[in-house]
Amino acid sequence: MKAALLVVDMQEDFCPPRGSLAVQEGRDIAPVINSLLAHSGFALRVMSQDYHPMNHISFADNHPAPNNRPFECVITMNNPAPEKKAETRLQRLWPVHCVEGTQGAEIIPEIETSKIDLYVKKGMHHEVEMYSAFADAFGNVDPAVTAQSVDADLKSFLISKGITDVFVVGLAGDYCVKYTAIDAARAGFISYVIEDATRCVIPGVGWEQAKQELHEAGVSIIRSDGPEISRMGGDS
Repeated sequence: MKAALLVVDMQEDFCPPRGSLAVQEGRDIAPVINSLLAHSGFALRVMSQDYHPMNHISFADNHPAPNNRPFECVITMNNPAPEKKAETRLQRLWPVHCVEGTQGAEIIPEIETSKIDLYVKKGMHHEVEMYSAFADAFGNVDPAVTAQSVDADLKSFLISKGITDVFVVGLAGDYCVKYTAIDAARAGFISYVIEDATRCVIPGVGWEQAKQELHEAGVSIIRSDGPEISRMGGDS
């Protein structure tokens, strides 16, 4: 076993009290995440960031009324892969958030970042969403397709370091954490979500639905004080 910790999108815009897309209690999980970051059982530590252009397709403000209400309305995206242009997906609209170069895109200062081995900026293609740190909304992982969306090939990086197990924490459990963990499993890693180190956009119902999808994808849901962490040894 060689484990990586993936800290997903612990950014100002996703955290109270001022985040434009704040997740309830999002800032409160920082101590648990810091404890995990300090755990010497992890061979690698990765931090992802939403990093959108101002004209990103998911921003409600970029679409005409009346079909531009954040959280409620959806629009249609096209697959950016050249051979799959006809493939479409519906995309939920959000408030403007995590715009490249803004304070809202920065990692919150409560997170101890000194041991981060790789930062992954994602969602940079203005025409396609990217919740997962591995793949865009259409599941594309080929760097020839995703180069405009993400600045690192996370799967190749983890494989090159001999990683076998991936532990995912951060925000939000029902979106970016969920999709990152599912894609980690699809990429061939043993995948976990640490429940007490994540919070959801829709608490309760959103997390229950996410847990079902995670289980179906073969992702284990654990706690930071569970045996999966303690068996790695090291000090936390």
